[in-house]
Order: sequence, then C-alpha cells, then structure tokens
Amino acid sequence: MPAVRWHGRLDVRLDEVPEPGTPGPGMVTVAVAWCGICGTDVSEYQYGPLMIRNDLHPLTGRAPPITLGHEFSGRVTALGEGVEGVAEGQRVVIDACWRCGRCPFCLRGDYHLCLQGGSVGLHSDGGLAPLAQVPAYTVVPVPDTVPDRTAALTEPLAVALHALDQARLAVGGVAVVVGFGPVGAAVGLLARQAGVRVLVAEAGPGRRALAGGLGFEEVFDPAAQDLRRQVRGRTGGLGADAVVDCTGKQSVVASSVELARRGGTIVVVGLGPGPASLDTNRLVLFERRLVGSLGYRHDLPRVLSLLERGVPFLEALVTDDVPLKDAASWGLQALAADPDAHLKILVRGS
Repeated sequence: MPAVRWHGRLDVRLDEVPEPGTPGPGMVTVAVAWCGICGTDVSEYQYGPLMIRNDLHPLTGRAPPITLGHEFSGRVTALGEGVEGVAEGQRVVIDACWRCGRCPFCLRGDYHLCLQGGSVGLHSDGGLAPLAQVPAYTVVPVPDTVPDRTAALTEPLAVALHALDQARLAVGGVAVVVGFGPVGAAVGLLARQAGVRVLVAEAGPGRRALAGGLGFEEVFDPAAQDLRRQVRGRTGGLGADAVVDCTGKQSVVASSVELARRGGTIVVVGLGPGPASLDTNRLVLFERRLVGSLGYRHDLPRVLSLLERGVPFLEALVTDDVPLKDAASWGLQALAADPDAHLKILVRGS
C-alpha cells in the first residue's frame, strides 16, 4: 500500500509498504478516511528530526522511516488479542498519545506527560496511508452525526481545547491569539464559542484574511502595528486575560508576555526549533503566569461532543484537500513553501 514516510529532513516520500498484518495484542487496525497535515509534520519535514527520534522508541520499538499523520478519522477493521470495548466497523478518531500506563504521570491521568511517551505518526506509523495500526486505547468512537471529514479535525481541536484549559479563561474574558495557523484558528473558534472575546495577531496577510473570513473582527498585523498598544487600547488599558502563543517562534514569546494584564496568563502551545530569551522580571513584577501546553489529555471526547452540537465556521478551517498520492509532493510542500495560503489541508485516505 502507499504510505507517506519521513526518512529525514527534506526527505518525505510516497513509498510502497506492506499492508499491516493481523494486529498484535492490544492493537487495532484502522482504515483511514481522512488525515490532516499538521504543523508538526511540516516542521519535521523542514527541520527534523525534532520530535521524531533516530533511534528505537522505547514503547513502539520503531525508528525512521515512519509513516506520518496523527490527525485522522477512520473505521476499525481488525482487533488484536485482548482488545475490549472496540468493535470492528466502528468509526473512530485517534488520541495519538502512546503511553506506558505505569509512570507517575500516567497513573495520575496525565498520560500526555508519560516518561516514555510518543505519538502515532511520529514514533509509530500513522494515518498518511490507507491503513494504520494503533493501540486500542487510542481509539475514540465518533458519533453518528459527525462526518468522517469533520471528525479528522478532532485532534487539532483537542490541542486547542487543552490550551484554553491552561489559559483559565472565563466567560466575558479577553484572549489574544498570536499566530493564526490551524491551532490558532481552532483556539479562536473554541474560545469565541465559550463566550470569550478574541483578538488575533497574525503577520501573514493571507491568514489575516482567513481570520476575517471566520468572523474575527479584531485582527492585527504585529509587524505594522504596536500590538501592545492595540491590545491595551481595547481592554481599558489593562491587557488581555490570557495570551495563547501558537507561533512556535521563540522571538515572539517575550512580546506575547507584554500583551497580558497583571495576573494574566501566557500559554505557549507552538513548538519552535530553538531556545527563547525572556526577561523574567516581566513575569514577576506583574505576577503573570507563563505555562506550556502539550497536546491534550482526555480531550477528544469533549471535542466530539462539541462537534455533535456544531461549531460555527469549523469547515472553513479546511482550505484544501488532496489525494494520498499528492500528500508529500503537494500538501507538505505547499504548507512549507507558503503557509500563509492555507490553514488545514486534509488528505483522503483512499
């Protein structure tokens, strides 16, 4: 079967690989319906290995080449020994976190912080192929009313929901979303749905236009405007209750801190290739809270519940879709070459 596999930096290929055989104990086979191309996939293509590791992963036993793709929906086609609570034919999405189930973090429910953790699509073969084998504990049932294409957005929406949990926003609060890529757009949509006023900062003109098309009226260009002045001018001089930095650019973190009010929260959800520089006095003197946000935990069922009820503008997140054969040669390269032109590109599984 065809599979989009990461071999190294700037080396992602459409390979022919054997179909997965009978799933092992605790594993299931999923026929992929749709798979999103994530910013992490693009970063691994451009700069990797970042999260991908060149040696064997302790839980999966895999090393590159690895089939990419961790944002996918599909249907269970086979069950391994000992699998319970999952049925063949069941429509599912994937909570991509590999976990040991034994470390202190897993035992307290924070499996996304597992000492040996990894991700489907980065440390084991993922959804940019017709079939994927994943641990049974990663599959989450999809409600009948949520289409497969929409369900493929569950994973990035879970990342956004977890970031908003970290932000501790209340109804009527003000959030600044810095970086209007797929995660930033998802953060903005979910925050607005929860009754939060959302301001958007985005350097790319194409993505600023996309933000406007999604109904965000307060959108700023940080390269052309004094963003701190703009935010303070719209918050009675106080600053935002929370700032969610989705850029992955270390140079942006320090400026994001300045957008938060006294006692406000700055959530860093974007991943970048190098260290950031920060004056910690800007945190201490105003008792601001700086926190990282890694993926999600127990959030996919919450997102699917939201999708059942409907999230306005959600489909507008998908700016293109491509067949699997074009995922590497067009999809990844398009996002790498001109990220300003797209939010989310989906890949058809077959």
